[in-house]
Amino acid sequence: MQDILLNHTSDSVVADAETTTFHHVPVLLTEVMTGLAVQSGELYLDCTVGGGGHTGAILAVPDTQVVAIDQDDMALAAAANHLASFAERITFWRGNFSEYAQQQPNLNVAAKFDGILADLGVSSAQLDLAERGFSFREAGALDMRMDRRQEITAADLVNTASEKDLADWFFHYGEERYARKIARGLVQKRPFYNTTDLAYAVGGCVPPSYRHGRIHPATRVFQALRIVVNGELEHLKSWLGAVPDLLKPGGRLAVISFHSLEDRLVKTAFREDPRLQVVTKKPIIASEAETVSNPRSRSAKLRVAIRQE
Repeated sequence: MQDILLNHTSDSVVADAETTTFHHVPVLLTEVMTGLAVQSGELYLDCTVGGGGHTGAILAVPDTQVVAIDQDDMALAAAANHLASFAERITFWRGNFSEYAQQQPNLNVAAKFDGILADLGVSSAQLDLAERGFSFREAGALDMRMDRRQEITAADLVNTASEKDLADWFFHYGEERYARKIARGLVQKRPFYNTTDLAYAVGGCVPPSYRHGRIHPATRVFQALRIVVNGELEHLKSWLGAVPDLLKPGGRLAVISFHSLEDRLVKTAFREDPRLQVVTKKPIIASEAETVSNPRSRSAKLRVAIRQE
């Protein structure tokens, strides 16, 4: 994938931001700032800038600089608009964070960072926009691409993958116990092009008691499809292997995950990488007050590590 640099004065970026409703409340903001030990004059890398909430807090500290990455064009446009007052101290890069970590493109900044943050998963804004296809709360196209330059969508996977592949994805990436039953039912009923149609079909593949449980089974199916569409776990593994080399000695790495598959990878990488010293023996979770004001924070887990000298 070609690297694309977005200058902070780009008219196209700002114009796009004005036409979107992209809004995102950063989770564990105080805990992230403490974990990164943000200080004046330092350089930071935000690997998933989203709407710019975490980066905005970092840039509010005098003389800090940030390189902000996202593969979602809407997120970058919104972040550029939200952070316009800090334009001279921020550089945007569009692409997946694993590609940045591996390629280390020349952005006219220092080679090493004082702190690096990755807020994994889908943002509230992406979930709220029906046309992105991440949620089945409203009808929308079965898309689920974080980077809309990529060709493969969730509809392509659901409508062409084998029953075995679907079952494996639902079981391993969605941790869905009725994975094989759901996969068999979907293959019989496809094609699907609409989020609500797919969710309804999933519900019809499981027992009524399970269908009306605390979490709708389509939630796990949608998570699995999103992970596969975007290669999320593969990118995370690659990034975790490369990112410590982007840190200065003593630099801090903070990762927020939202499901057990991600958190397990982060925990293992932090523990087994000789370049890193674990700061958080157990993940930091949101306070009760934050979970009330921002329900998305309920599943957030923050882990922090320090680059060894």
